[in-house]
Amino acid sequence: MVEKKEPAKGWPVIKGEFDVGDPKSCVAVATAGSHFGQWPIKAGAAISGPFHTENLGIEKIVANVISNPNIRFIIITGAEVKGHISGDALECLHKNGLKGGRIVGAKGAIPFIENLDDKAVKRFQEQVQTVYMIDVEDEQKITAAIKDCIAKDPGAFAGEPMLLEIKETKIGEEEEEAGGEVATTVAAAKPDKEIPPLVDDVCYRAQLCARNQKLTSAVGATKVLGFVLGAVFVIAFVLIPVWLMGGI
Repeated sequence: MVEKKEPAKGWPVIKGEFDVGDPKSCVAVATAGSHFGQWPIKAGAAISGPFHTENLGIEKIVANVISNPNIRFIIITGAEVKGHISGDALECLHKNGLKGGRIVGAKGAIPFIENLDDKAVKRFQEQVQTVYMIDVEDEQKITAAIKDCIAKDPGAFAGEPMLLEIKETKIGEEEEEAGGEVATTVAAAKPDKEIPPLVDDVCYRAQLCARNQKLTSAVGATKVLGFVLGAVFVIAFVLIPVWLMGGI
């Protein structure tokens, strides 16, 4: 019989749209944009539920995992969330960690993490193995994955439950609860990282406008010059000879 530990008091410590089973189970199921209800719990998972965003949603998962040393596997499954690509972000966090607050390699719109420090991320990486099954919604396949993880249960992680405080911004909370449908441009997690690219883009567009203006001015000047030269030609080679011949 493998060793088990008591999770943090009141686990799951971060409340959300989760179904909770046996806290001594070694498996968590993160269902991205899908809602599976109770069947992952009946299959043996400790906790199961969706996470819609690649920032706050992931922070909640990590907080609930590292506060329960019994969880040694996390199955990342369900329909990927368009735009946020939260399933990919969770897998990237586990594989690559953070750099400058950003999940390395994540493809989502705003994969910036505010509430997880390096220690928490390292604990998450060491405590669990991921089973990446994104875009899989088949009950039999996911149930089989849960059973397979349970059969491989190595026992509780050596460390004690780690507690995190997740500070939720109003916009971030609304976006997570709304299934990630709040406009991501409003909820930039790291403005200092988002604004510089926007400034660069504006500068680039301004340069294009200036270049176009110069081209337009040049074309206008060429037209004027052409008109003047044409007038000179008419005067020099048409009007003057006619005048000299007494035609005018």
